[in-house]
Amino acid sequence: MPQKLMKSAHYIELGGRYQYWPVLVPRGIRLYTYEQIPVFLRDNPYITDGYRAYLPSRLCIKSLFILSNETVNIWSHLLGFLLFFTLGIYDMASVLPATRASREDYVIYSIGLFCFQLCMLCSVGYHLFCCHRSEKTSRRWMALDYAGISIGILGCYVPGVFYAFYCNNYWRQVYLVTVLAMILAVFFAQIHPHYLSKQWQRLRSALFCSVAGYGLIPTVHWVWLNGGFSSDLVQSFIPRVLGMYAIAAVAFLFYVSKVPERYFPGTFIFIA
Repeated sequence: MPQKLMKSAHYIELGGRYQYWPVLVPRGIRLYTYEQIPVFLRDNPYITDGYRAYLPSRLCIKSLFILSNETVNIWSHLLGFLLFFTLGIYDMASVLPATRASREDYVIYSIGLFCFQLCMLCSVGYHLFCCHRSEKTSRRWMALDYAGISIGILGCYVPGVFYAFYCNNYWRQVYLVTVLAMILAVFFAQIHPHYLSKQWQRLRSALFCSVAGYGLIPTVHWVWLNGGFSSDLVQSFIPRVLGMYAIAAVAFLFYVSKVPERYFPGTFIFIA
């Protein structure tokens, strides 16, 4: 390696080993092992290396452009936000006008899309700033991430319930009010000082599963109102609804069981 380049390069310590990185790596950023990070960052012992820690806000932002065990989390959600944003502009400018959508359609579509985008941005913020040197700041971003998940769930419910019960205003209001009340209950639960603790981890999971699983009630009701599974309308839409729940269930199982890193500790450092 040329001597000039060697002098301008920075090194990042990674698990007791030294790995060469390009000049673009900001000074002051170091990657740590699981044993070296603060206790509040120790969530998955099977991810053994690649942790950012002890960083001020400025370096948290700069760490967006280095490879760490949060890189995939950050960029997948950031690109997800950009995807929803781009699709939203396209649909608002082309698709909805072509279908002669009403003002109601624009409002409901905007609510759902805004919720999805906000969910993505909250997750980006958490995965970017979770390594902050202040535990209080890190916890605040974690709380915002959980709030974003709730908002994302709300974004799924509002358009689904609104159009499923479009011709039944009573049940539409019942289900929308119930969902909103459940989301608000989750928000209030987050105020509790122990909500983000590891002792409440199962309770947090149970709360989100309850809110998400509640959607099966209006789904079954909608199937019944439309003549059961023999209805062409039901046969057209129910596979999509069940498919969405199946994907969510599989993702949740991967998250809870910590698979595949549980069986290959230290292997999935940069794609966790």
